[in-house]
Amino acid sequence: MKFKMAEKSLFAVLLRSPWWISFAVVGLIVLASGALLPKDYFIVGALAGFPIFVVGCIAAWKQLRAPSPTKVAEMLDAVNSMPWRTFADTLESAWAREGCTVERLKPGSAADMALVLGGKTTLVSARRWKAATHGVEPLRDLHAAMKARDASSGVYVVTQGQLSDTARLFARDHGISVLQDEGVARLLLNHR
Repeated sequence: MKFKMAEKSLFAVLLRSPWWISFAVVGLIVLASGALLPKDYFIVGALAGFPIFVVGCIAAWKQLRAPSPTKVAEMLDAVNSMPWRTFADTLESAWAREGCTVERLKPGSAADMALVLGGKTTLVSARRWKAATHGVEPLRDLHAAMKARDASSGVYVVTQGQLSDTARLFARDHGISVLQDEGVARLLLNHR
């Protein structure tokens, strides 16, 4: 089971930041505790930085294991030269390695795959992964398919082009994650 935290929470921001920033924040908390608190309470104040220290360790671990920018660029080049069937097979095997049960859906439907993990279904739309522009229509279709299958979330896969602002807002407001460029490359590299 994956834990999902608020995107703008302090911990989420620190997880996306370079690892050393968390440790710098911990250092500031310890310094502030020493300067502002009575000696009897210094330890209590300094321990307030422990959760941030843990986040820094997690960020460091993730960043050490992350593929290099060169490998990400190479993977994106490879993905963008793949035909649809190869790309779909590659995505399917990556999600299966993450523990999902993957079901291919009928060709031509709004969603290409259904991922089931922990009793929750996520629909994936990946067929337009190489489109130059991504408007709101495919996302509306995916959302309708999510409702029809009672899926808890959706994923829209993009490796080229950009989503319009309207499409990005629609995705955010309707439980659709956008797996774009680097995210696609990292998913595939982590499960090669």
